[in-house]
Amino acid sequence: MLIKVLVFAVFFLIFSGEKPVSWNNHFKLSWKDFRGEAKSNTKAVAVTSSGITFSYSLKRTNDKIVDFETFVHAHFYPENSWYNKEKSDAYILAHEQLHFDITELHVRKLRKNLAELKVSENLKSELNSLHEKANSELRTMQLLYDEESKNSIDVNNQKKWITFVNTQLALYKQYSSK
Repeated sequence: MLIKVLVFAVFFLIFSGEKPVSWNNHFKLSWKDFRGEAKSNTKAVAVTSSGITFSYSLKRTNDKIVDFETFVHAHFYPENSWYNKEKSDAYILAHEQLHFDITELHVRKLRKNLAELKVSENLKSELNSLHEKANSELRTMQLLYDEESKNSIDVNNQKKWITFVNTQLALYKQYSSK
């Protein structure tokens, strides 16, 4: 049976009654975190809704930007994530977890870029540009992951992706979500 797993990556904050789950190295998703209603009109077995939450504040003195502060987190949205109970298993859950891990990877890359950013009068547009770039790269990687792993069906490529993402997370460890 062909199992197709789709990812629905959300790159903006979804306002719903339930708080998003922040990525944490000690937390792994479980099926009870997927609280959305399963869709019957799709071949998808599960959908992970995750994205980058980003905001910033600028400090000004005499109308000149002198400093800035950013808030960047990888979030999972339970009410927009769902799974088909009859077709899902631990292997599919691991595939979905890696989608969330890929979101964290792009948060770390964004934090690195933000740490290297210098204060300037163009800071606001530079911050927005870095955020847009992170979202674009995240979207591209999520799609490539599903394409190359054939939505988890290609076991060998799934293993390659797990290794790749874990290696990348380690490379950007100093920018990890706490």
